[in-house]
Amino acid sequence: MIDLKQLRENPEHFREGAIAKNASVDIEHVLELDSRTRRLRTEQEEARAEQKRLGKESGPQIGRLKGTLKSADDSARAGIEAEIAELERKPLELKQRIHRLEAEIASINPEFQTALLSIPQPPAADVPRGASSDDNVEIRQWHPTGFDPGHPYSAQRGFTPRTHVELVHELGLVDFERGVKMAGSRHYVLTGAGMQLHQAILRYAFDFMTIHNGFTPMSVPVIVREECMQGTGFFPGGHDQAYHIEESRRGSGHDLYLTGTGEVGLMGLHADEILNVDDLPKRYTTVSTCFRREAGAAGKDTAGLYRIHQFDKVEQVVICRADAEEQKAWHQRMLGYVEAMLQTLGLPYRLLQCCTGDLGTKNEDMIDIECWMPGRGPDGDDGRPVGDWGETHSASRLADFQCRRLNLRYRDPETKKTVFAYSLNNTVAASPRILIPILEMHQQADGSVVVPEPLRPYMGGLDRISPRS
Repeated sequence: MIDLKQLRENPEHFREGAIAKNASVDIEHVLELDSRTRRLRTEQEEARAEQKRLGKESGPQIGRLKGTLKSADDSARAGIEAEIAELERKPLELKQRIHRLEAEIASINPEFQTALLSIPQPPAADVPRGASSDDNVEIRQWHPTGFDPGHPYSAQRGFTPRTHVELVHELGLVDFERGVKMAGSRHYVLTGAGMQLHQAILRYAFDFMTIHNGFTPMSVPVIVREECMQGTGFFPGGHDQAYHIEESRRGSGHDLYLTGTGEVGLMGLHADEILNVDDLPKRYTTVSTCFRREAGAAGKDTAGLYRIHQFDKVEQVVICRADAEEQKAWHQRMLGYVEAMLQTLGLPYRLLQCCTGDLGTKNEDMIDIECWMPGRGPDGDDGRPVGDWGETHSASRLADFQCRRLNLRYRDPETKKTVFAYSLNNTVAASPRILIPILEMHQQADGSVVVPEPLRPYMGGLDRISPRS
């Protein structure tokens, strides 16, 4: 959620931000609803003040009149009763008016909150303008000695690479048919060394962040209330991407949703809390199963392990002070952790600065990491893929957007006022997608795959996955 005070003071900033993100938002309507609500609240407070004033003034008068009434003769009684009734009428009318104003405010509030939640976080000033991912800007590349994605794989390695779909079939690593039989399209079963490799990369990534880089290991729910999805900025715009559990129809009182990232749970941990500033930054890492409907993605990357409905992900989240420079520094550090890990795995990658049109609702800045996947891309003259980059990580900084929605604050040590914290997140490893570059980049001419050295301890020392005899 954006800062309503800032919206009132500088609506053009949010109007331009929405345009830059290709978001259709009626800023004027939001401001009009805000103005109506504030006007009604002012009237309500004025009515309460008048009600209080009249109560102080009329209370003693009514008491005296009632005392007089006891000894009044019949000719005076009617006049005294009328005076008492008039003194009691005005506070009663004010009470009824206050209730009517409250009802009017309550009737406006759902529309107001929905409109307010639809306003995206404006992009940071240093994010390049662009309409879509086609306008993203490459920052840098890294690739291991002896391999350059700019040259044909076969010329560098001496053989035509297999795709990961071919490799997992020949090596017996994935059973797509039985996965589809049980759960439908885009489901799979990791088998044998495939499951071992999947667990190895998750364990390595988790240990890399927690043991070697000091992040706190956490377990979080992957089934959460709607408030948690809304608080982290995935709702209201992402309902079509989330799996919905309609518990309210079964009498539990509230519906639940399957999360698409551990970020939801890690951020939801401190909703409605005031953190100790000395405990910041909070650095959390979790590994969780993630669920995404991938609605609207039909026909795109539907074969293999690239775009699937269920996967596991190691996620890193940082909650820091509301300081733009500190947040930027953490953004770079979080990217640095992932770069270091990918380099130990020998995976070529590049960093892409996402443009405004590719940031999504909640991010003020986002940098994607894409790994080189020889089995992706268009077909060459031989009918085989020529290779292409594929997204494996996204590192986002969100300023106070999530923390404001979650009411996640800390107390400023100087002003003693509460301040909304800043948040960042970045993938550490999402598997089985990350298995694609691991398998394709470490395949051998004989069809085997060399296990990257850091993963071998997690696979009982196995250094190579060979074809089934």
